[in-house]
Amino acid sequence: MCKGLAALPHTCLERAKDIKTKLGTLLQKPESAFDLIIPYPEKQQKTIKTPKPSIEEALQWRESLDKLLENSYGLTAFRSFLKSEFSEENVEFWVACEDYKKIKSPAKLALKAKKIYEEYIQTEAPREVNIDHFTKAVTLKNLVEPSASSFDLAQKKIHALMEKDSLPRFLRSDLYLELIE
Repeated sequence: MCKGLAALPHTCLERAKDIKTKLGTLLQKPESAFDLIIPYPEKQQKTIKTPKPSIEEALQWRESLDKLLENSYGLTAFRSFLKSEFSEENVEFWVACEDYKKIKSPAKLALKAKKIYEEYIQTEAPREVNIDHFTKAVTLKNLVEPSASSFDLAQKKIHALMEKDSLPRFLRSDLYLELIE
């Protein structure tokens, strides 16, 4: 049983995070009554083996967050680190925005925009990222007519936050330090 915040074991924190995500999902209005009866199974993520970077490549990640995010192993390691800290929503939002920019079909763009907004931007979203009200308002306004740049301001704010906060912690982590030994 989970007791006291100071001594929360990882399993309790994981359980709390899982409950928060499930509650967020349950509180969303289903598209139809059919969605309530037959839930869709969650997609299994494919694990892709990426080659371990050279020490020189890993050392370049200290120069900028972009160098880390451009490297598939670096991105995977960064995601893993943030998951261990229960703060992966920022990098997941950043990746979702990158994927969003690649969509060509206006109909698919609008659907993905709605999904990203509901998952990361709207107040009380299941994986809400920490952006100011002005950025939320600009993003919502941009979604009236979705374009590849609809999330640019929010993505830049999250990028800056990760560069200032998450990247320095990652660079001090055992996960990173083992790569450069």
